[in-house]
Amino acid sequence: MAASSSVLSLLRAPPALLSDHHRSPPSSCFIRCSVPSSSPVLISFPRSSRLEFTVPEKRKLAATSPLVEYSIRDPIPPESGDVDEPIEPIEPLKLKLLSVVSGLNRGLVASLDDLQKAETAAKALEAAGGPVDLTGDLDKLQGKWRLLYSSAFSSRSLGGSRPGLPTGRLIPVTLGQVFQRIDVLSKDFDNIAEVEIGAPWPFPPVEATATLAHKFELLGTCKIKITFEKTTVKTTGNLAQLPPFEIPRLPDSLRPSSNPGTGDFEVTYVDGDMRITRGDRGELRVFVIA
Repeated sequence: MAASSSVLSLLRAPPALLSDHHRSPPSSCFIRCSVPSSSPVLISFPRSSRLEFTVPEKRKLAATSPLVEYSIRDPIPPESGDVDEPIEPIEPLKLKLLSVVSGLNRGLVASLDDLQKAETAAKALEAAGGPVDLTGDLDKLQGKWRLLYSSAFSSRSLGGSRPGLPTGRLIPVTLGQVFQRIDVLSKDFDNIAEVEIGAPWPFPPVEATATLAHKFELLGTCKIKITFEKTTVKTTGNLAQLPPFEIPRLPDSLRPSSNPGTGDFEVTYVDGDMRITRGDRGELRVFVIA
């Protein structure tokens, strides 16, 4: 380190050593540097044009000993137009979005400020990822995805902005994990929700998994249209031995116009482990591969 300090001090030396190169320097000069546990090091500056460098010419000062070598270089300034615009890296943006939504219980406890922060983080990642085109790479959707966040859940309804079971004390429903299972070959699109329904004392709560089966199709480059088919409920926990049962579907004439059984959303970001979608009612959803 002592040798390095000595070299650095040369860069800050008085003009007589570095700047006043118009006068004829001696044929060579030697500066004695002390390096602990080794013999003195001599730094030699021979008569040459080395002290007469001009930008953008490279300059180099080196101190060499039997143990170490130090080199200091000044980079050549880049020519104008050679530097590309910096591209914001994807991974930090993904981590930022995850940190914003991770403590919001899928969005059920999100405040207005939380909603805005999630929206801002998602837009930054969408912009960095660029437009999504699934026409030649639909396999990106394949697999089971776990829902981390839905802006619609802040409405305190398990149906989001659509009709659904309310969360609260009147109907003690606790939402567990939520998944989307997508098969690009069969065009199956299943929304799977784990729920826990409270029961009167002394009975334990009822645990169940509800699967809302859909078919899907790709519209354009990134829009997905889903069509509802059926809902299947399978009890778990203490009642896991019961067979699954299917909830009858209401006739179309009796179904509310706000829930016609179809919907669509856009995939605005997708990679091997994260997906962002925007629903037809403005819902922002963030998924990670399960």
